[in-house]
Amino acid sequence: MGNFFLWTEFFLHELLLFSAIWFLIGAIDDFAVDIIWVVRRIYRRLRYYHSVKPMRASDLPPPEKSGKLAVFVAAWQEAAVIGAMLRHCQKAWADNANHHIYVGCYPNDDATIASVMAAAAHNSAVKLVLCDHAGPTTKADCLNRLWRAMTEDELKYGYKVKAIILHDAEDQVDKDELTLYDRLIEKAQAVQLPVIPMRVSGSLWISGHYCDEFAEAHGKSLVVREAIGAPLPLAGVGCAIDRNVLGRIALAADRRPFDEGSLTEDYELGLKIGQQNGRTILARIANDAGALIGTRACFPDTLEASVRQKSRWITGISLSGWDRMGWRRTFGENWMILRDRRAIFAAIVLAAAYISIILTGVMAAADLLELHAWKSLPRLTTTLLAVNALFLIWRLIVRAFFVGRLYGPLEAVHSVPRIFIANIISLMAARRAIGNYALYCIKNRPLQWDKTTHNHFPKASSNG
Repeated sequence: MGNFFLWTEFFLHELLLFSAIWFLIGAIDDFAVDIIWVVRRIYRRLRYYHSVKPMRASDLPPPEKSGKLAVFVAAWQEAAVIGAMLRHCQKAWADNANHHIYVGCYPNDDATIASVMAAAAHNSAVKLVLCDHAGPTTKADCLNRLWRAMTEDELKYGYKVKAIILHDAEDQVDKDELTLYDRLIEKAQAVQLPVIPMRVSGSLWISGHYCDEFAEAHGKSLVVREAIGAPLPLAGVGCAIDRNVLGRIALAADRRPFDEGSLTEDYELGLKIGQQNGRTILARIANDAGALIGTRACFPDTLEASVRQKSRWITGISLSGWDRMGWRRTFGENWMILRDRRAIFAAIVLAAAYISIILTGVMAAADLLELHAWKSLPRLTTTLLAVNALFLIWRLIVRAFFVGRLYGPLEAVHSVPRIFIANIISLMAARRAIGNYALYCIKNRPLQWDKTTHNHFPKASSNG
């Protein structure tokens, strides 16, 4: 028994040192992003907003050139939400007749087809597009079918689309977003609106943790990314892409602008636009009521669904994305890409930290029962743990700040314990992603697209 506790103590000390060192590196990385955001915010307030208020949607000048906007919605087994989504589009965009909504369905998905046809009967902007083969395939495959349908309409009716807008079947679109895209796409090659998760009733922790992560990611991380000149990845929803840019990508890829071999085609598309020296902007603009214009959606509200979704993100970005996209030329770009890809290693460090907590409990119990005299930790380890504790407090405060300014003080309070829920989900998702990717590498098994099942559509909100 004595040897068991000796080895346990040794293992604990090594794990604590390992996790403490890497936690500190990650904390410094996050802190650097925080500082850049703070400096940028102070600069903009002193430089631009000391005498005038930030621009709102109604302050934007009219577009210099008119053009149709094409909205792409890929749908497989989305009967539970697609009808509500399209009805909301009709209501929100009733005053904008200059758009078409292309909805991609599969011939073996009768329920979704029926929902789309019912909505199309009352909205002439909706066009049902059937894929050439049975589903499911990948989202990129469905989007490429929509691209072909759009280009066929351009040739048939003699017009050229100005921008392609991506949405998912569960999205609650914003009534002002088409106006923003129509104007801002003339200033950039792609425009991304903030994604605003709406917490599902009865899922405070699982569904709620998406609110925390997106509030910080789209309120700070992407802002800093744009500020340092690194290309912005697209979220796949609430984003518009210049038609000419997407056309050039399609010409170089056999008329398939969306990469069917990717699990995160939206993320990669944003980086490809940056590779072509295109500019992607994050448009954080309020409407006349003061509400942030963005895409609202309900994210998974169960542990299994959340793990599956995040596993796909990790596989697509951290694992296969490394092989597919490589690295870039500038420090800023590589810094941001490294932050994107650190999920797997971060999960390993998290696992080491949680094992350390368990072993600490074991050693404390052994010490209390006088089974083993627990030696004090080395000075270096205790110093690192103290510094990391301060950084953790700072991280919780920063997270609560961004959540609070978007969702209010109550959700800001909830964000503190939810960060530990997010860690558990990340650990489980990383394990699943590594397993799937190992099968892909060893057995050459194709990467599978784990589609998220959507059962909830956001309730009516101030965005129209």
